[in-house]
Amino acid sequence: MAYLDFAQLEAHVVQTYQSQTAPELVYHTLSHTREVVAAVTTLSQHYQLSQESSEILMAAAWFHDLGYLFGSASEHEQKSADLAREYLKNQGLNEGFISQVESCILATRMPQQPQNLLEEILCDADLCHLASADYKEKSKQLRQEVEFLKGHIISPADWRAANILFFQNHQYITHYARTIYQAGKQANLDRLLEKQDKKTMVEGEEKRKKKDDRPERGIETMFRTTSSNHLRLSEIADSKANIMISVNSIMVSVVVSVLSHRLENHPALIPPTAIFLSTAVLTIIFAVLATRPNVTQGTFSREDIVEKKANLLFFGNFYNMTLEDYERGIDAMMHNSDFLYGSMTRDIYYLGVVLGKKYKLLRVAYNIFMFGFVASILAYLFVFLFIDEA
Repeated sequence: MAYLDFAQLEAHVVQTYQSQTAPELVYHTLSHTREVVAAVTTLSQHYQLSQESSEILMAAAWFHDLGYLFGSASEHEQKSADLAREYLKNQGLNEGFISQVESCILATRMPQQPQNLLEEILCDADLCHLASADYKEKSKQLRQEVEFLKGHIISPADWRAANILFFQNHQYITHYARTIYQAGKQANLDRLLEKQDKKTMVEGEEKRKKKDDRPERGIETMFRTTSSNHLRLSEIADSKANIMISVNSIMVSVVVSVLSHRLENHPALIPPTAIFLSTAVLTIIFAVLATRPNVTQGTFSREDIVEKKANLLFFGNFYNMTLEDYERGIDAMMHNSDFLYGSMTRDIYYLGVVLGKKYKLLRVAYNIFMFGFVASILAYLFVFLFIDEA
């Protein structure tokens, strides 16, 4: 496999930026590309990537915004990937290497949806400016560029509101990026919130007031009480099922040991004994079914996290996941109250579904035991009172 000459690659990218005239690009410049390359280097070193993986990331970082120079902003990722493919193919790199570089570049398209660690690193590096100390200046540059590209002026209030929304919805993907960038990002978000104009502040205050009016403690108490009640009902069901299993097992043992040698001499006892044993066995079967645990898949996907469908509060949904994926899911849930309450709601709902199944099976077991026991006793009485006398 051929190896990349990064000095030559850098010179190619620099020369491309210098030769293409794009005065509207105020933010997506060579300077931004260098910052992304530096961030990729930092993240790659932390994860101790192989030489090939590091080269894939570095190549993707150098090319990831080059497409801005040759087409519309909305399609710049695809153009950047095409430019990277053309250059790397001329350098003798194999198809697998080139495809991974393309995938990394395309993963930076908003909304970001990386599929592996290399793509995650590039996505985090591309937005490292959110945590930079000179974010204010970079934000001005980006606003000016967007105004050029869209052809209209954006008011400071609208731009600030859009940035706040982006900050609040964005989350760094890799654990290390969250470690080194989260504090700076939060500081920049705090500064944006402080600078909101009066109208925006009033609207925000009203929204926060509505949120504060929600009975948070009442909601938490409701979830806690409901979960506790469900768990107690589940314990009661299991206890009842265990009683039925124990009692019927003992009765079967006693009947088999006591009556087995008498059936030859008293064949009339066979029908009531068969009824009794059938009742006990069926009762045990349904009681066991009521306590038998369900085996679930034990995995969830990143799409489940994004769409807030995953329930991370039940072990059956994550026991096959890696710790890193589970931590990412829990982190996303802790930062989103809707996701958290939704997970708790789903947890209670499915626990209720399981309880419903338990109690239905348990009711069948009790009915079988009650009617079968009565029928077998009546059959024994009939044998003893009428057949033996006869």
